[in-house]
Amino acid sequence: MSVKIPIETSARHIHVSREDFEKLFGKGTELHYVKELSQPGQYLCQERITVRGPSGQFENMAILGPFRKETQVEVSLTDTRKLGIPGIIRQSGDTDGTPGCTLLGPMGQLEIPKGVIVAKRHIHMTPEDAWSLRVRDNDEVFVLTKSYGRALIYADVVVRVDRSFHLAMHVDTDEANAFSSDAEPYGVIVRLFDDNYNTDKWIEEVLSGIHR
Repeated sequence: MSVKIPIETSARHIHVSREDFEKLFGKGTELHYVKELSQPGQYLCQERITVRGPSGQFENMAILGPFRKETQVEVSLTDTRKLGIPGIIRQSGDTDGTPGCTLLGPMGQLEIPKGVIVAKRHIHMTPEDAWSLRVRDNDEVFVLTKSYGRALIYADVVVRVDRSFHLAMHVDTDEANAFSSDAEPYGVIVRLFDDNYNTDKWIEEVLSGIHR
């Protein structure tokens, strides 16, 4: 038996290190709390910055707290086209080999050499949730969405397990716009295969005439 997994849209935002934040907002400045987010300990901040790429920029991008060890900008694939940078899909924190950008704040600007990612869609859950759903940390699953006329199955959804998490699936604005839903969208994990299965291999098999 599966459970309803709330689907939340994660709009473009940035996580900042203390060092980078002080370069943008001034020495000794702090993040100012606005409201709690769905994941415990994560919150929206009052401060906003401009993110600039070779061909465009986004002003007033939200900063999420608390401070992190490394600055990371999370955008959609559509956003990367406006910025003029490659759209690299990664899990949060996996920034090696990703493009950088220019950050502009009220007290200065800086160039980050990497850290702009398109976040890989994922589900936050506790160990108890994972046990109930028969999945493990870093598994990739299929999620069927509830919708009206535009239901779809998300493939390659990463499971992220931690005791501090609250059950929710995060998608970016491009992914959220791909299906129409009500005010409280949700999905369920569906098992199309017996174990974690690579969707690229599945496509190759179908094209070869192999049907599971």
